[in-house]
Amino acid sequence: MYIGIDLGGTNIAAGIVDDDGRLIFSDSIPTLKERGYEEIVKDMASLCEKVACEGGCKMSDIKAIGIGSPGTIDNSRGMVVYSNNIKMHNAPVVAELQKYIDLPMNIENDANAAAYGEYIVYGEGVDSFVFVTLGTGVGGGVIIGGKIYRGFNGAGAELGHSSIVIDGKKCTCGKRGCLEMYASVTALIEQTKEAAAAHPESIMNKWIADNGKVSGRTAFECAKAGDETAVAVKKQYIRYVAEGISNIVNIFQPRTLVIGGGISKEGDELLAPIREFVYENDYNKYMPKTELKIARLLNGAGIVGAAMAAKNKS
Repeated sequence: MYIGIDLGGTNIAAGIVDDDGRLIFSDSIPTLKERGYEEIVKDMASLCEKVACEGGCKMSDIKAIGIGSPGTIDNSRGMVVYSNNIKMHNAPVVAELQKYIDLPMNIENDANAAAYGEYIVYGEGVDSFVFVTLGTGVGGGVIIGGKIYRGFNGAGAELGHSSIVIDGKKCTCGKRGCLEMYASVTALIEQTKEAAAAHPESIMNKWIADNGKVSGRTAFECAKAGDETAVAVKKQYIRYVAEGISNIVNIFQPRTLVIGGGISKEGDELLAPIREFVYENDYNKYMPKTELKIARLLNGAGIVGAAMAAKNKS
């Protein structure tokens, strides 16, 4: 058995994962991200012991622990070099956790960990695999030859920070026009709000009033009801996503590309038009096409991927 930890800005999630990548048991606690990394890591250690106990294991059954963390990661030194989300800078997370638990450990960027999790259950055996997650931002990971591609400095595969609009919206990374500013669920929510405000007759306004807020589901649900404004929002959003994925496919030509994040629950409503656009605009006209699929693990991907990356490192 292995333990995977998915460190997020809101919650720390951890779980027991077996040798085949199956998530056996998981639990989570609040991150309380304003604290120093030492306190956060201490809670990570307590959570590891809790999930082992409640998942029917002893800590002696655990062979390795993997961590997925936001930010730029130095995998070789077990450090979070920089994370804006949790305010870590040169934090020796692995060494700190080993003060509490004496086991082999590994740390990955959280998007890379999630990509590896989806690869284990979905794409293992293919020689090239890309995972794109549409959430608060646009994250992703690239697996080549069964290994996570990190770049020479650990900062590789930041797929959400490729530009699709010259001089477009200012991104949190400092650039303008990043895919993240148009294809994230955060962007979809803004696009929905703007369209609903400009079209008082749209049923999206009633949906928002009934549900108390705008979500990534708003435009999709109202489009299913035939609302023209919602259909336009949905169509434009999917076009942004498809443009980004088309670029990624043209760069990597991966055997499989998987789309995750909460919005991926829309299934074929999201995937079918993306696939159509990508295949029509693929630079590759004469060779086999990349398989485009929807993620399977969703919220468990980070835990499974972190655990399996630790297993394969140990």
